[in-house]
Amino acid sequence: MGALLGTIKGFGVTFKYLFHRVVTEEYPEERKIAAPRFHGRHVLNRHPDGLEKCIGCELCAWACPADAIFVEGADNTEEARYSPGERYARVYQINYARCILCGLCVEACPTRSLTMSNEYELARDSRHDLIYTKEQLLAPLAEGMEAAPHPRRFGVSDSDYYLAGNAEPTNGGAR
Repeated sequence: MGALLGTIKGFGVTFKYLFHRVVTEEYPEERKIAAPRFHGRHVLNRHPDGLEKCIGCELCAWACPADAIFVEGADNTEEARYSPGERYARVYQINYARCILCGLCVEACPTRSLTMSNEYELARDSRHDLIYTKEQLLAPLAEGMEAAPHPRRFGVSDSDYYLAGNAEPTNGGAR
C-alpha cells in the first residue's frame, strides 16, 4: 500500500508540472549578459603606454585560497623593460581547474594590474587548456600602446606610473 501511495504522489508531481510553461535556457544560441559585478576570467592590465602593470610581487598567488596562481618574477633591465618598476612577472599562470573566482587575488594586487572581466565561458576539453598563461591573460594593446619591452614613456620613476593617476584598468572597463 505504501509503495502504491508513493507512486501516485510521484505521478502527481509529474502531472502538476506537465502543463506549466517550459522555462528553458537557450544557452549556446542565446548568451545571457552577465551582471556588471560578476567575477569572471582574470585580465592583466597595462599602462597607457603598453607596459605591464604587474610587478611580479606574487601577492596574488599568496592570497589565492585555491592555490590556482603561479607567478615567477624577474628583474627588468634597461634593454628589456616589461613594467615600469624594477621587476615584472616573467611567468604568470592561472589554473582555472582550481580557481574559484573569489576575487581575493584582485584585492591583494598593489598595482591594480589584476582585474576580473565578465567572461564566464571557461570550460575546455582538456585540463591543460584550463591553465591560462600570461599571454592569454594580458589585456590587448589599445590604440597608442606599444608592445613591451620598451623604455618608460611617462617618466623615470615608479611614482610617475603608480601615483600619477594611471591606476584605472585599461582592459575595456572590466573590474
